Amino acid sequence: MLMNRETKRTVIGLILFTAVIVLAVIHFKSILALGCYALSVVAPFAIGAAIAFVINIPMSAIEKKLFGKARKKTAKKLARPCSILITFFLCVLILILIAFLVIPQVTDAIKELPNRISTFMAILLTDITAWMSRYPILQEKIEKLQEIKIDWSEVINKIVEFLGNGVGTTALVNTMSIAGNIIGGVTKAFIALIFSFYVLSSKEKLQSQANRLVQAFFNDKWEQKVKKLAVLLYNCFRNYISGQFVEALILGSLFLIILSIGGFPYALLISVLIAITSLIPIVGAFIGCIVGAFLIVMDDPLKALWFIIVFLILQQIEGNLIYPKVVGETVGLPAMWVLMAVTIGGSLFGVMGMLVFIPLTSAAYTLTREATQARLAEKRAESKADKIPENNTAEKEMKAVKSKPANRKKISK
Repeated sequence: MLMNRETKRTVIGLILFTAVIVLAVIHFKSILALGCYALSVVAPFAIGAAIAFVINIPMSAIEKKLFGKARKKTAKKLARPCSILITFFLCVLILILIAFLVIPQVTDAIKELPNRISTFMAILLTDITAWMSRYPILQEKIEKLQEIKIDWSEVINKIVEFLGNGVGTTALVNTMSIAGNIIGGVTKAFIALIFSFYVLSSKEKLQSQANRLVQAFFNDKWEQKVKKLAVLLYNCFRNYISGQFVEALILGSLFLIILSIGGFPYALLISVLIAITSLIPIVGAFIGCIVGAFLIVMDDPLKALWFIIVFLILQQIEGNLIYPKVVGETVGLPAMWVLMAVTIGGSLFGVMGMLVFIPLTSAAYTLTREATQARLAEKRAESKADKIPENNTAEKEMKAVKSKPANRKKISK
């Protein structure tokens, strides 16, 4: 049987696809290593694009407010560079203010921590001794443990032998590796920052190039779909980031007010820490709770217990009311789907999954809703079209039934 040209192309395509799949399975480890290397190369540019996306939100507002009514060509040319510099300056200024407010308290906490730990341990040992005096059985068990003799000289000799056999070399290798990682991280951060400047300064040109690519490689129908999806994803991520920062600011302010009124130590430090960690959706503030409880327990264990209670109450309010209301409304996603997106994203990809899955779920929810509404509209139109012929035939039958007696009367006459 002879095959036409399209059939031959289909068969050749299937053969090539099968060959690629087989080779990918055979050389899976090599392909995975190559993919990891490619990701490490692309990572600085991806981070730079993410920084540009976040910085673009306040930068656009600043550019619109300060240079939106500028008519001179010189002012228009300087609008974008000035807006970028102002935005980065404000971001650095905010970080410096937070550092100046927080670092003194961190320094004081580190200085006082040894004394507080010793005082806390002394009180704890006194309480344990008083508690054990009530239960002599536990005291007998501890005395038996104290009777066990340990040859400390042998233990020290083993440690010295272990250190002499290779820990020095390992420590040198680890030090060199850490230094290389630090230098590589600083280099990648610098490249990402420079790339973000380029993206922000030429975002209109990049958008025009992307539009031309879509027009060149897609037909009119798919071109509109791709552009619509891109706009939807941009709005979802933009609104989500804005809502996340607003939510973090609200939560940090609530903690600062309540902790200051309650006379808790390190109120500002703990509030800033909780606000920063709450940028991780729903579960991030628990990191701030652990650190805050550790700092407070050294000063007053009872206040640490009250702090945990206050945190749990505010966390319930934030998780069930503030977060779904603020972030859910900004991304157009109901509270139930916000919680589901955070849970699934965190289970699959950790913190990054939590940050990304909410806007992605919002986009999928919007597309599904629009497709459902369009499908229901089509079904309603089809049902109306089916009902119209049935009504016409029913009317014809009724007219025929009415006309039959009249015909009979005419015949009898």
